[in-house]
Amino acid sequence: MLTDLDIMAVLPAKDINRAKDFYRDKLGLEPAESPEDDSLFYRGGHGTGLLIYQTDNAGTAKNTQMGWATDNLEREVEELRACGVVFEEYDMPGLKTENGIATSDWGKAAWFLDSEGNILNLSQRA
Repeated sequence: MLTDLDIMAVLPAKDINRAKDFYRDKLGLEPAESPEDDSLFYRGGHGTGLLIYQTDNAGTAKNTQMGWATDNLEREVEELRACGVVFEEYDMPGLKTENGIATSDWGKAAWFLDSEGNILNLSQRA
């Protein structure tokens, strides 16, 4: 049923204007549209999309909420750091980062928080 449909991520924001500034200034994304005053819609590659909507529930999840796949993780991390993005450091069983990047048999990954406390991810498969 859902196999051929585009996938869209949905993220919460406590402050939609602060989120818009973060996604523009730190990630270089501009909204494709604003369906309502308290939401933003971004288009990604291959028919993907991201909807950000205003709610007080933002930043409460303790898991990765959205990610981007890349073929050059180090380049993306470097470019985002130049824009002020701070990458998380983890040291726990099964996950250890060095300079913000975790490496394992499946590939590499890095995590950062957006302005609303959502955990975002970049990954590169091996």
